[in-house]
Amino acid sequence: EFYYKGRGADVGFDPEFDKPSFDQVMIAQGRAAHLGQALIHADAGLSPTKWQASTHPPALRDRIKVIFDGVDTEVMKPDAAASVTLPNGQVIRAGDEVLTFVNRNLEPYRGYHSFMRALPAILADRPQAQVVIVGGDDVSYGRAPAKGQTWKEIFLNEVRDRIDLNRVHFMGKVPYPTFVALMQVSRVHAYLTYPFVLSWSMLEAMSAGCLVIGSRTPPVQELIEDGVNGRLVDFFDVEGWAKLVTKALARPERFNDLRRAARDTIVQNYDLKTVCLPRMVDWVESFGPTPDRGLIGA
Repeated sequence: EFYYKGRGADVGFDPEFDKPSFDQVMIAQGRAAHLGQALIHADAGLSPTKWQASTHPPALRDRIKVIFDGVDTEVMKPDAAASVTLPNGQVIRAGDEVLTFVNRNLEPYRGYHSFMRALPAILADRPQAQVVIVGGDDVSYGRAPAKGQTWKEIFLNEVRDRIDLNRVHFMGKVPYPTFVALMQVSRVHAYLTYPFVLSWSMLEAMSAGCLVIGSRTPPVQELIEDGVNGRLVDFFDVEGWAKLVTKALARPERFNDLRRAARDTIVQNYDLKTVCLPRMVDWVESFGPTPDRGLIGA
């Protein structure tokens, strides 16, 4: 689990929305109390990423094993025949100029505001590009917007008069097969996050052979090495996002090595069946057999 703290992670990361007071810092610290207490009394803990494990106090880290949940790379794989039907009936296919952005909900914690602010420049430079955005209107993390509003509408309204809405497709929450197909048709996948829990979807996008352009934040940097298996941009650098996404949409062949390396990263280190599940089984079995104490009251 993520060990909440008042400094050095998500709290205070984005000054546009979060300038924590002393009381708020203490509240954030307090949210971790039950985690620390539980781990003190536990024989061992499990964390999906090294960075997430590193959020715990040094005295507790030695008992935490890092094993990711696993990605089914037999499902999340490139497919040149993939296609997706958009809400307006348009069909997009592998090879089309498609930019994707996926999260459970569209909100600042996952960089929705930075992404939307980059769209005017991207769409102006790439007149054939289609932007597909997946995510709900609720709030998963952080504070909610003013009553009656959604983060989706707030940041869409900020750029509405500067983008071609016929090329920006909001899908809402989609069934898993649709998500798989979207990753297979995506030419560029943008993923941003505060220093917080990493989304499975980023690893699944890499497994599908996407070119992932990610935020230069610690959870993302654990998996993506800039220029090797993806690209990184500062979370708040809207101009930088626009320039790099535009370049990647325009010349996809220049990034084929990164796409292959992204999938290799997941297959070799995060595959569910060959890597993660065997590691979890070994970890559980390392504690030895549990004595049969019989039934209580027998």
